[in-house]
Amino acid sequence: MMDDLGKAANNHPGPVREALRQRRSIRAFKDTPVSDDLIDDLLTAALDAPSWGNTQPYRVAVATGDLARSIAADYGDLFETVSRFQRASALGKIGMLLKGGFKPDGDYKTLMTYPAELDSRYKATGKGLYGVLGIKRSDKAARHTQMAKNFSFFGAPCALFVFCESSLGPYGPLDTGAFLQSLALAAEERGLGTCMQGALATWAGPVRARFDIPEGYKLVCGVSLGYAADEPINKFAPTRRPLDELKLKARG
Repeated sequence: MMDDLGKAANNHPGPVREALRQRRSIRAFKDTPVSDDLIDDLLTAALDAPSWGNTQPYRVAVATGDLARSIAADYGDLFETVSRFQRASALGKIGMLLKGGFKPDGDYKTLMTYPAELDSRYKATGKGLYGVLGIKRSDKAARHTQMAKNFSFFGAPCALFVFCESSLGPYGPLDTGAFLQSLALAAEERGLGTCMQGALATWAGPVRARFDIPEGYKLVCGVSLGYAADEPINKFAPTRRPLDELKLKARG
């Protein structure tokens, strides 16, 4: 009897499994506003996520309307300044460094070197993403334009900035990840899209300047939230680890 029930469940996945299957990182949004009530509903749903000792070590800064646009403008200026720095002569770079104001001030390092196993998957995803967009590796201008869209939240009308209490070691970020996944699934259920963006944690200044952040909380990532536009980029689905690679082999 239990085997039959198990087979039936596999043939007819429930809403959680369906939301997991359907969810994508959305990189093109409509400008349709998301109501405050709906945002609050999604955050309330995400609060049912499990956490270490029910500590719920996360806080969220919500930006919409003019507030979101002003934060995006600051991010855009920082990104363009860094891009100019990268293209500048040695003397030009010295001058820009003396002037300052554009170096990353995020709470976590967002640029890193990946171990070989992860790097191959990371590069394959990037290649697939730009392939859908029709952007060649040699087209630096188009790649720059696409990268800049991160900092305007891909056109989303709402940006969430997720902070994690820093004293719990790895368990604070672990719990924050569970909260973020719950938020993404709740959004999917309500017909909204999300994109979790580590890039938005490169600089914390634009957010800290506009919100009262409790002491000890660090910016983990941003989340762009809104209604997905009908664009090819939103159908991109990178491959996942095969199950036999995911499961560790027992010794002996």
